Amino acid sequence: MSERAKRQQRASELAPREFLRWMWRQLTSMRTALFLLLLLAVAAIPGSFIPQRGVDARAVQIFFTDHPTLAPILDAIGMFSVYSSPWFSAIYLLLMISLVGCIIPRIGVYARALRSRPPRAPRNFARMPASGSFTTTASVDEVMQAGRSVLGRARIDVVDDDAGSELRAEKGFLRELGNLVFHVSIVVVLIGVAIGALWGYRGSVIVTEGNGFSNTLSQYNEFDSGPLFDPEDLPPFSFRLDRMIAEFHADPEQPQYGAPKMFRADVTYTERPGDEPTPYEIFVNHPLSLDGGEVFLPGQGYAPVVRVTDADGEVVFEDAVVFLPEDGSYRSSGVIKVPDAQPTQLGFQGFFLPTAVSTGEGQASETIYPGAVNPLIGLRMWTGDLGLDDGEPQSVYVLEKDGMQEVLDEAGEPLNISLSPGQSQALPGGGTIEFVELRRFARFQIASTPGVMLPLVGVSVGVVGLIASLMVRPRRTWIRAKVTTGDDGRSLTVVDVAALDRVPRDELPDDLDEFLASLREELGETTSAQENRT
Repeated sequence: MSERAKRQQRASELAPREFLRWMWRQLTSMRTALFLLLLLAVAAIPGSFIPQRGVDARAVQIFFTDHPTLAPILDAIGMFSVYSSPWFSAIYLLLMISLVGCIIPRIGVYARALRSRPPRAPRNFARMPASGSFTTTASVDEVMQAGRSVLGRARIDVVDDDAGSELRAEKGFLRELGNLVFHVSIVVVLIGVAIGALWGYRGSVIVTEGNGFSNTLSQYNEFDSGPLFDPEDLPPFSFRLDRMIAEFHADPEQPQYGAPKMFRADVTYTERPGDEPTPYEIFVNHPLSLDGGEVFLPGQGYAPVVRVTDADGEVVFEDAVVFLPEDGSYRSSGVIKVPDAQPTQLGFQGFFLPTAVSTGEGQASETIYPGAVNPLIGLRMWTGDLGLDDGEPQSVYVLEKDGMQEVLDEAGEPLNISLSPGQSQALPGGGTIEFVELRRFARFQIASTPGVMLPLVGVSVGVVGLIASLMVRPRRTWIRAKVTTGDDGRSLTVVDVAALDRVPRDELPDDLDEFLASLREELGETTSAQENRT
């Protein structure tokens, strides 16, 4: 039977109280804490490549569309909300309990070690990893004083007995302190992250140029908050998007052609109602920091202004329509809903191409550059009931077609509408649709993370503690001095020295040589040339 099986058998024979105590010891062991830390890191990996609802709900919808079989399985096990899933929270909580249960006893052991004195010297120095001896004409007191001087800031005890004097020294207590600081810092980081997750909030909103945003729950496109956050506590700031600037590398001979060069949102904000509006530029790594939240710029796109008129020439729709990018070339998709059209409601669905080019069939269906060089809208048309009157909420980016019928052209094919800026097209049954102008939109992410400084401080202090635990050398040193009589009748002092590293190191013998040389030098000319080292 293996040793592990024996331990499990012994554990199964324990009484309930003893079994719980055994389980507690297993949970609070350093091995378990390291395993849970590794498990937490592994559990966080899916959140980096599977879209998360709290970050980008639309990406989750696209994932469901692209993977209709796999997505429900992943959703059932919480892969689209990894960091708030029960299994991730359980690992997180167990890790915190394990670390706290491991650290508290070690703090008590360390406190007792700080109050204790260095241990007595072994009887036989030759059995130590490094030892040496020499004789000197200096007195025992002079040897002890020289030893104190060479050892420096080590903790030192000097004991006199019939065999002579013995100096006991121990140093390197900062190693264990650094180790404890490192583990405490992990707990601080976990607590800081937990505070942010419980009391923080994060949301995203799309704002077109010329429009604004007020920090109220109803104006968010996506919103996620911790269980202890009250939406009524949202800070009352607001801002307006004055201009969205997007620049791309435009040299087709360069490998970076089409890659983003600069995104910048020029906004005007007020932290509280009645404050003077203040201009600000938001770009990458330069968010707008407000009291109670920060505004980031994670994305942007195009919002063509479309005007729709009915058969009577009345304008029934005119607004900037957000077309959401589908790829790096900014081919975008969008939906236009016209509930006020008469005699029946209208719906349009299609794509936007910032730099449209024609394919072999003569139809513009591709874009070769993300900048708006040759913008074009391609739409198809539906008539019927948009489903907006039944009281159920709808996504503004999805056209519900259950109660609608697609409009066909004279050849019986789906009607294709293709518009460039300034162009308009007549609609079957009367009315027109016009591409008035092209604007941009900015996708803002607004987040508040209370206690955000705790993880930063914890990591910083933890690095210092880790360096101390790796660099500091805990060492015990003993010096034993006793008086003897030389061959010439003179009184001599035999000095025996031994050293022990609590963390084994190959350089200990060399360090002992340096220590012996320093001790002889401290004693001065009174030291004889006789010396042995083992």
